[in-house]
Amino acid sequence: MKKILVASIIATLGTQLYAETPADHTASPTQAVADSIIEAQRAKLAETTKDKGFGPQSPRDIDTIKGDNTLDFNAAPPYTEMNLCNIHFHENAEHKGGEFAKYQGNGDGHGYRSGYEYSGTLSKEELTPVGHKVCPNEHDFLEPGDTIEIHYVHSTAKVNPGPTLASCLSEAVKNPQLRVEAQVYVLTNDGKGEDFKTLTAIGKKDGFNQALHIPSNAGTPVTYDGSTTGPGYNEIGSPLQVTWSVRPKVIKVDINSVGVWCKGNVFKEDHAHGVRNLVTNPALLSDN
Repeated sequence: MKKILVASIIATLGTQLYAETPADHTASPTQAVADSIIEAQRAKLAETTKDKGFGPQSPRDIDTIKGDNTLDFNAAPPYTEMNLCNIHFHENAEHKGGEFAKYQGNGDGHGYRSGYEYSGTLSKEELTPVGHKVCPNEHDFLEPGDTIEIHYVHSTAKVNPGPTLASCLSEAVKNPQLRVEAQVYVLTNDGKGEDFKTLTAIGKKDGFNQALHIPSNAGTPVTYDGSTTGPGYNEIGSPLQVTWSVRPKVIKVDINSVGVWCKGNVFKEDHAHGVRNLVTNPALLSDN
């Protein structure tokens, strides 16, 4: 009975790393939902979390770390002292700030074609069309010039890298500390971008499962107390506590290498996930 209960908890939490919403085909890439839809989602989030004891939420504006949420939890150890358990990415940056502060738009209201873009400029060569769909799903696919936010998820449990948050939990530790090292990339096709397979390479280091090449040249990470993300949390709170470390600078990555990664990896990731609305309610934001 105990094993069945633990398995049930892990299976349930496995959906909460980047909560998705069902596919929606009512909005085209050129027709975003009205501002009122996003405002209604934010109002619903405030309503469903009021006086319920939810901790600070993510994503947020990393250029302004302030808020009124008083739920405090201990920061997770440095990622070098934790096990990497999952890697996934979102189309457009979920967080706002640094070099990704240009709003993409409201998108389809379900987390796609929304979020934040690279605020810089790209050359004609970097924007050379690929000629095929990269990492497609029922919502969209990637093209040169697109921005993605990658989440390197770490756990204090003794676990190995794998799919979803279930890989971050174990029968021995059902409530591990979680840390996400976040990096924003912009996709280029001039042959000069970084290799995504290198940036996601994994191995053992000092006894821990690690992503061996998390960038160290993207500025001083902004750390804060938050939660898991994904558009499935646009109207409800995430119950999981996460220490975030978000780098403010964007790195150019070769789109073709992203496409190769999507065709096969230990995390079973084959497309970009949608983004959760930026959390702006002070009651759902921490000041650290």
